[in-house]
Amino acid sequence: MAVSIGECFAQLKAHQQKALIPFLTVGDPDLATTEAALLALDQAGADLIELGIPYSDPLADGPVIQAASTRALKQGTTLADVLSLVERLTPKLKAPLILFSYYNPILSLGVEHFLDKIAQAGAKGLVVPDLPLEESDLLVHAAQARGIDVIQLVAPTSPTERIEKIVKQARGFVYLVSVTGVTGVRREVSSALQPLINRLQGLTDLPVCVGFGISSPEQAQQVVDWGADGVIVGSAFVRKLAEATPDKRMAETTQFCTALRKAIDSVN
Repeated sequence: MAVSIGECFAQLKAHQQKALIPFLTVGDPDLATTEAALLALDQAGADLIELGIPYSDPLADGPVIQAASTRALKQGTTLADVLSLVERLTPKLKAPLILFSYYNPILSLGVEHFLDKIAQAGAKGLVVPDLPLEESDLLVHAAQARGIDVIQLVAPTSPTERIEKIVKQARGFVYLVSVTGVTGVRREVSSALQPLINRLQGLTDLPVCVGFGISSPEQAQQVVDWGADGVIVGSAFVRKLAEATPDKRMAETTQFCTALRKAIDSVN
């Protein structure tokens, strides 16, 4: 049974480990594949897993995850499907599940109703990339009352004053966006990240995890070497599931996860 996000990071800290957080779009290429991939990643070293709720206008996402959302929606994947999957698998997983949703579906359902549903399903965290900090109070506090951490994003362009406000509102961990722009595979990570990781860690006791653009074991290793408490890998996993033949999907996904785990653990 999955623990809370805070408990997960406490366990990692006790073992002097950093978090590996894969991202998958639910329903891409189909729900059965998402289910198999979740179970495989949980066994292959994922500490937490982020699940994207398919959305028609995913403005923070690059072409790989946009295409994944489109494929999932064409398959007919709904929020009810996502919640059913989470509820079914949470008892089987060690890794806490974090849902990634744009604000419109939350608003459409009603904030408290949405939170009741995801809490009942077993989700432990929520990322809402298009909800401004100034409008997040209701969601953050209502989520906290239900045992759900709303994870805040910090951009590399955020001024110090804004970062201080963000980390005060943050729960679970701070999600540091590694690039200016959308999600996607990048050839390298910017060395400008290192002082930003250090600055954030000076402002909060929460773990600092880096995402957007981390797509190889070498990049994951570099970011952890710079001091990050975890890495979030999305487009590279989504691409594995999209491009591999059905008979090789799980093997390639598992191998990639294992390689990331080994790279992260190699940093002293």
